[in-house]
Amino acid sequence: MRLDTLAGPPALRASSVRLDVHLTAEDLARALRADARTGLGTRPRELPPKWLYDERGCRLFEEITRLPEYYPTRREREILLAHAPEIAQRTRAATLVELGSGTSEKTRLLLSALRELGTLERFVPFDVSETTLRTAAAAIAQEYPGVHVHAVVGDFERHLAHLPRGSARLVAFLGGTVGNLKPEARARFLRRLALQLGPRDALLLGTDLVKDIPRLEAAYNDRQGVTAEFNRNVLRVLNRELGATFDLERFEHVARYDARQGWIEMLLRSTVAQRVQLPGLPLQVDFSAGELLRTEVSAKFQVEQVEGELAMAGFTRAGFWTDRWGDFGLTLAVPTA
Repeated sequence: MRLDTLAGPPALRASSVRLDVHLTAEDLARALRADARTGLGTRPRELPPKWLYDERGCRLFEEITRLPEYYPTRREREILLAHAPEIAQRTRAATLVELGSGTSEKTRLLLSALRELGTLERFVPFDVSETTLRTAAAAIAQEYPGVHVHAVVGDFERHLAHLPRGSARLVAFLGGTVGNLKPEARARFLRRLALQLGPRDALLLGTDLVKDIPRLEAAYNDRQGVTAEFNRNVLRVLNRELGATFDLERFEHVARYDARQGWIEMLLRSTVAQRVQLPGLPLQVDFSAGELLRTEVSAKFQVEQVEGELAMAGFTRAGFWTDRWGDFGLTLAVPTA
């Protein structure tokens, strides 16, 4: 673990900011090699979605959230605008933890509600990207003077035990990111999180809800092609980090709803038979024409399913809110006594 303070202008350096690093560049490099060897070396081919999110990928995803087809961000923001004061009142959290924090744009609604209530003391953004965390933490520290910002660089599937302790924590896991975990991994993650929370802590979980298939698929097939560029970004990461020889023009973006699994899956389809070299492993991968590489799943939930999965993990539902269209849900849950 490395502890340091954020670089920046004097006003930001003077702010109350701490950075804990539990995931170094070397850790990420090892994990990428392992995931690429496993995911590309067998069929069907698959890579974990976290490798989409390098600095460029994060910028592309931020652009996706503003696209007209991509409703989840707008719907979740609508819920927070309407109900953040109620959530703050119910939890009276002194510490707000955000898993997969990114730029923490929507989270400011919770921060402001808790500050207005007078309970907010600390904000803990938790993300895999140190660069993104440094920028976001500095911005939050400037916008919310007097709030201690304790940023944590880590993987939420591996480093939950490193969440800072303290009374009355609200852990926010927003954006429907929990849907990127397959059922077994999701159950494991929720169980681990429940074990980390005390009797005064709570979880605020964002989930995208089941709806008509054309709207689901349109959200991942925007007309501007931003999602396609985001999807192919994983190949750029492999080319840069592992010296791979992926020709991005020979892979096309595919996003479709799998009703049996209850998720959208993003894939890259090889348009021709081709051989790709990954000298950084080393590995040679032969793709047949039309062969698919899955890069992400995004589960869509029934409300009862969310409550059931939380109960199995050791949570009790304490509140639920949705938008006026019923597109997205925010569930407040507490550890079962």
